[in-house]
Amino acid sequence: MTINGTSLIGTGTAPQDTPTTKPFRAFNPAQGAELETEFYPATKADVERAATIAHEAFAVTKNLSGKTKARFLRAIADGLQNVLPQLVEVAGSETALPAARLEGEVGRTVLQLRLFADLIEEGSWVAARLDSPNPERQPLPKPDVRSMMRPLGPVAVFGASNFPFAYSVAGGDTTSALAAGCPVIVKAHPAHPATSALTGEVIVKAARDCDMPEGIFSLLFDSGFEIGTALVSHPAIKAVGFTGSRRGGLSLVETTQKRAEPIPVYAEMSSVNPIFISAGALSARRDALVAGLHQSVTMGLGQFCTNPGLVFLPVGEKGDQFVSELAAKISASAPGSMLSGGIASNYSEGVERLAHSEGVTKRARVQAKGVLSGAALFETNAQTLLDSPELGNEVFGATTLLVRYANTAEVRAIASSLEGQLTATLQLESAEWPQHLDLLALLEEKVGRLIINGFPTGVEVGHAMVHGGPFPATSDGHTTSVGTRAIERFVRPVCYQNVPNDALPPELQDGNPLGIRRMEDGQWTNGE
Repeated sequence: MTINGTSLIGTGTAPQDTPTTKPFRAFNPAQGAELETEFYPATKADVERAATIAHEAFAVTKNLSGKTKARFLRAIADGLQNVLPQLVEVAGSETALPAARLEGEVGRTVLQLRLFADLIEEGSWVAARLDSPNPERQPLPKPDVRSMMRPLGPVAVFGASNFPFAYSVAGGDTTSALAAGCPVIVKAHPAHPATSALTGEVIVKAARDCDMPEGIFSLLFDSGFEIGTALVSHPAIKAVGFTGSRRGGLSLVETTQKRAEPIPVYAEMSSVNPIFISAGALSARRDALVAGLHQSVTMGLGQFCTNPGLVFLPVGEKGDQFVSELAAKISASAPGSMLSGGIASNYSEGVERLAHSEGVTKRARVQAKGVLSGAALFETNAQTLLDSPELGNEVFGATTLLVRYANTAEVRAIASSLEGQLTATLQLESAEWPQHLDLLALLEEKVGRLIINGFPTGVEVGHAMVHGGPFPATSDGHTTSVGTRAIERFVRPVCYQNVPNDALPPELQDGNPLGIRRMEDGQWTNGE
């Protein structure tokens, strides 16, 4: 596949317009040097064109069968696998991520596509419900009422910096929106435009091969914020998927709320994923906890939304030994290249803030030069964190703050003060459960995923996964961006009252022609 540096607007074969904007280039973060290919930012006219054909395509995509949409998603999955070596090579040059990580991420992206294909082909996800009419009911006749989930309309998706595949052009937001029947316009992340372009070409080819309407997918380039703002402001756009910083997510929310028709923004933004280590767990398996935490903190230079930024540890000699051993491992960790110069700069500033904060002690810090960044470990106590909650703000990278607590009252106070998080982890022994049930109940109100005796990094892709959480972990704590529940973000319930059978969607028609699971007069039926 070739890369010409221009946006992909629709799936037609006509050449793109001659670029009129000033080009930009991606950087190789391992070398700190510009890459060769030039990319031309989209224009507002491009946004208008992409949004218009997406709106036109929605008239078709909203009525596509699950089987037809599933074929499209599987074609994208096959296409990604067919160009895997080129994807890994290009993404490696733009992100400095190792080949094994990138191959695994493409595999995860393919898994997501196939998982949603299976979901929509089976069909029960629409949650069809039917209430039979009763014209003889008194004092008023009972109407024929049926309802199901229907797609919202065109969706704007913003590529993520830290996952060039799984959360970007063909990632979970795009996949779940397409599965729902919504056309997608992706704003490519400027840090990996060539990776985005190659992935976009795969989707375009799959759309052509599967006879999808032209506007079902578009990809827009921009090195700043203008095009993203114009995109989410366009009246054809009905929802937004975003993974990134709190500032970026809140800016999108603010922009969309000022529209004549406000729309939902599903933004995954900020999380420190606290880990609570009990005295029993510390005594029983200190070595394993040190090794596991070190791996979780430093994996991928900490550039994961589930990186553990706060770890709560008992005071005392055993806790001191834990700190000493973890500090030694952190100090021995090799520095590396972060995903971009901007991420590296923000990380350095965050580490410096902790290093110069009153009541915080540096336990380890890997010194790095040039384009490299190193891990760090800091320590404070519970009261200091309670007095200065800003110490618990996310530092995106391989840094964690150990918080020493003296008793369970301090743990409860800290847990109560926490912002919304993607995850919270409890490390404890079975005999300690009775003393921690109230903490578990409290954390359930704060997070999207509770983890017992594990570590937060690593998000399983499946039907039951929830990768979301209360604000500010996400802008909408009712949803998830991973797992098949993610499709629920891009649909809404529609009720059909006294609609003739032939005019109903097949999912609601008499006789259950699709054979899906439905609720009929309050009883679930399996279509048999």
